[in-house]
Amino acid sequence: MPAKFASISVLLLALSASTALAQTKDTLTIDLPNDAATLDPHLQWNTDSYIIYRNIFDNLLTRDSKGEIVPQIAKSWKYLDDKTIEFQIRDDVTFQDGTKLTADDVAFSINRIIDPKLKSPQLSQFDQIAKAETTSPTVVKMTTKSAYPALLAQLVKLSIVPKAYVEKVGDQEFNQKPMGSGPYKMTNWQKGVETDLEAYSNYWRAKPPFQHVVFRAVPDVSTRIADLKTGKADLIRDVQPDQASSLKEDPNTQLLSGPTERIGYLYINAEAGPTKDLRVRQAIAYAIDKQGLVDALLEGYGKPVDVVGAEPVFGFTDEVKGYPYDPAKAAELIKQAGAEGQTIEFLTSPSYSRALVEAIQQMISEAGLKVEISSSDQATFLKRRQGDPANAGGLAFGAWSCACQDADGIIFPLFRSGGIWAKYKNDKYDTLVDQARSTLDQEKRKDLYKQAYQILQQDVPGLGLYQIYALYGANKKLKWEPTANEAMFVMDMSWQQ
Repeated sequence: MPAKFASISVLLLALSASTALAQTKDTLTIDLPNDAATLDPHLQWNTDSYIIYRNIFDNLLTRDSKGEIVPQIAKSWKYLDDKTIEFQIRDDVTFQDGTKLTADDVAFSINRIIDPKLKSPQLSQFDQIAKAETTSPTVVKMTTKSAYPALLAQLVKLSIVPKAYVEKVGDQEFNQKPMGSGPYKMTNWQKGVETDLEAYSNYWRAKPPFQHVVFRAVPDVSTRIADLKTGKADLIRDVQPDQASSLKEDPNTQLLSGPTERIGYLYINAEAGPTKDLRVRQAIAYAIDKQGLVDALLEGYGKPVDVVGAEPVFGFTDEVKGYPYDPAKAAELIKQAGAEGQTIEFLTSPSYSRALVEAIQQMISEAGLKVEISSSDQATFLKRRQGDPANAGGLAFGAWSCACQDADGIIFPLFRSGGIWAKYKNDKYDTLVDQARSTLDQEKRKDLYKQAYQILQQDVPGLGLYQIYALYGANKKLKWEPTANEAMFVMDMSWQQ
């Protein structure tokens, strides 16, 4: 080949490589353990669903990088009295079809999520709201059933949906074809495979940092790590601690980590099966070596807790002590209950570490119970876990965060009778958590939560295991800092120059 043509070939190859690089930088690819269970932000609120739809919608309020509650769609707010709050709504926001976002959309979104007919799994987070109404195109007045101290903390999760569009297409189609006012609009949802987003060019805050974002469902953590190392993915969630070092050592990747408000906990069914017996639930609590789990399986990326809560959460207490690891005591209680050899179903999904679930299974089995693991996809897991006690399994591992940093968003939905998560009833406990969410006296709230935690310690409808440290793998050039509420907002990410 003549030198002239060889030079042209080299130039073309260089241009091709440059174009490929530009295309890569124009698209951010994120591997998640699961597909979204829903893209309607008023329905499921599991982690992978939230991560995706939070980039499609704006919320009424949000938190900044320091964890402080700050404006988003509401630019300001003021209390008119203990049960009435007024929000000033931005007038420069449009939905992704170009229509203007108004106070009517905000009031509609609030009233929609508290409507029992929607059957939102998030209802317990918002059920203290009585109603919302517009008083002008930019003002919404919200009334609560009583003074509700956790209101603003809960509203950081309330996404604003377009009233006209939802009413036109209906709830089912809205879930399939969501539309919000956020920085990214959905272009394709291939269920079980990936969700494709495209930047919304008229986004009110700023220009989105990437033109395209692809969220892929990759259940196997080793595959997620391989995708990251080979450049198929730029960011991956839920790295297992025993694989974290490989990302630290790779010159093209980085490990991002930080303590969160999320709690690893064990749900224990108090209304059905062998675990209906208090002695069996207490035996399970004695059987689990929390420190051993943190040391052996989390490799230090976690901290044992005695309650279902952690330090970033208002209402957390370190004065209520948990059950010490005592296998002999666990076995003794199982014998007293006449439960030796009885079978307990342990629900799980690929969202949770199989090794961790199996370690817990072995600890409980050694106390004399037969523990059978039932694994399903996350949507099925959630449906069973939120369903009738008889079909909700005896045990389930959970990783709970309300993203509100308030005990009202943790122990109220998990254990207050009547809620979809609770398979437990204690009238005194219900009274305490009800009182705690209806007084503005912060010190009184702390005392009420302390009493509530003491009852949970005695009744064991669930068991706090450890505070979770989030672990992400990322392209070395991706600039992003994880937060305590695990908000994976693409607007906060960028390529390092």
